[in-house]
Amino acid sequence: MTETKAVVIGAGIGGLALAIRLQTAGIATTIVEARDQPGGRAAFRRLEGYTFDTGPAAIADPAPLTALWALAGDDMAAAVTLLPVDPGYRCHWPDGAVLDLADDEALRAEIGRRAPGDVAGYRKLRDHAAALRREGLDQPFADAAALLRAAPWVVRHQAWRSVHSTVARFVGDEKLRQALSFGTLLAGGNPMTANAAALRPGSEGEAWCVAGGTNRLIAALAALFERRGGAIRLGDAAVRIETLGDRVTAVETASGWRTDCAMLGANCDMIHACRDLLAGSAAAARTAARLERKRQAPSVFALHFGIKGTWPGIPHRTILFGERYEEALSDTFGHGLLAADFPLFLDHPSVTDPSLAPPGCSTFRAFALVPHLGKFPEDWRRIAPLIEQRVLDVLERRLIPEVRERIVTGFSYSPADFVGDFNAYLGSAFGPEPLPAEGTWFAARNRDAAIGNLYFVGAGAHPRGEWAGALESAHSAADLMLGRG
Repeated sequence: MTETKAVVIGAGIGGLALAIRLQTAGIATTIVEARDQPGGRAAFRRLEGYTFDTGPAAIADPAPLTALWALAGDDMAAAVTLLPVDPGYRCHWPDGAVLDLADDEALRAEIGRRAPGDVAGYRKLRDHAAALRREGLDQPFADAAALLRAAPWVVRHQAWRSVHSTVARFVGDEKLRQALSFGTLLAGGNPMTANAAALRPGSEGEAWCVAGGTNRLIAALAALFERRGGAIRLGDAAVRIETLGDRVTAVETASGWRTDCAMLGANCDMIHACRDLLAGSAAAARTAARLERKRQAPSVFALHFGIKGTWPGIPHRTILFGERYEEALSDTFGHGLLAADFPLFLDHPSVTDPSLAPPGCSTFRAFALVPHLGKFPEDWRRIAPLIEQRVLDVLERRLIPEVRERIVTGFSYSPADFVGDFNAYLGSAFGPEPLPAEGTWFAARNRDAAIGNLYFVGAGAHPRGEWAGALESAHSAADLMLGRG
C-alpha cells in the first residue's frame, strides 16, 4: 500500500485542472483514470488518417488554461499552438438565413445588417449578462439563508427568467434570439427553462482550437502534471472509496491498488461516485438518492465521419436550426421524443487545421441532444443507424451534397456509450438538468455537505457548463482543498 496526500478520480479536463492546481501547490496528487488515455469525454480516435476528437472542437477562452501553465512556471504557448476559429459559430436556418457569431464588433455589424433595431438591445444584453455573472456566480446558493441574502440581486436582475426570455427582453428578432441563447444547449440546458445566469450572449463568437486537435491539449496538460511530480494511473478504474465517519480515508482500484488519502476530488459521474464507489457510506447514499430525484439533462448522439473532398465554405462550427425550435426542444427535454427537426451541431475542424484529415479530405462531427435513457429507454444499437441516416439527410439537403458517397470512415456515439464508458446516470451527457431550481447557483457544491474531505469537479458541479464550467469548478475545489475557499 502506498500513501498519497490527494487522489483525483477521473482524468477529464476538470480532474486534470484540479490535480495540476494541487500538485503545483505542493500536494502530492495521484489521478486514477479508468480509460487507457486521459481526457475523459475529450478523448480521440485516429482512423485511416483522420483524427476524431470527442471533446470540444473549440475553446472560447484560453485564459483558465494558460493559468494552469503559469502556476507551474511554464508557458502554454510552448506546449500547444492555438489557432483562431473564425467565425466562432455560424447559425444556419432552413430558409437559407445565416448569422455568423464572431468577435463583438463583427457581431454588432452582423446584427445591424439583419435587425438594425436590435443593435442597441444587444449591447444592453451583453452588459446585463456580465452583471449576472459578476454579481451572482461567485458562489453557489448553498442553503436557504444564502438564497435569502441574494434575493435583492435576484429581483434587481430578474434572475428567475430563462435564458431565452432574458434574451427576448432585449432583442426582438426571433432568429437573433435563437442565435444568442443556443449556447445553453452545449451545457445540457434548455434555453426555454435554464436559469438566466447561464447566459453568455455571443460567447461562441470568439474561439480558438488546438493544432493537432483537442487531444494535444489534453496530452500537454497530463505531461505538465507529471513533470511537476504527479502520477496518473491509466486503465485502472476506481472501484471503492473507503470512509471512516465523515471522512474519506482510502481509494481502491480494479487492479487491487490501494492508497490512503487525506482528500479526494471526484471528476466522475456524481451518482456513480455516491451510489457505487461510496457504497458503504449512509451519507453518500442519501446524496445519491437526492441526485437521482433531480431531473436529468439529455444525452448526446454524435456522428463522426471523414469524407473525401474539402469544404472551405463550411466553417469550423455550425448550428443548423430546424423548422421548429421551441417545439423540438420540448420534444427532447420534456417529452423524451427524438425530434424530427432537432438543432444539429456540425464541427468541421479540418477547415482550420488540415492536419486532422488526409490531403484533399475533411473531418466532421455532427451531434444533437437526444433524450436520456430514462425518457427514451430504447436499444441504441438499433436506433443509432436510424439517427445516423436522419443526420446525413439534413447534411445532404443543406450543406454537403452526396455526403454518403463521400464518407471514408467514421463512427457514432450514443447515450448507451455514456453509460458504458463513464457510468453516466441514465446516459445523460451533463448530469442534472440546469433548471431554474437546479442549475448554475444551485448546482452541486464543490465540497460535499456530509463528507468533509470529498470534493466534486467537472461540468456537473458548481458553476456548471461545458469546459469553462469544468475549469472553474476545478479552481473552486482547489481553493477549498487548499484552505483558500
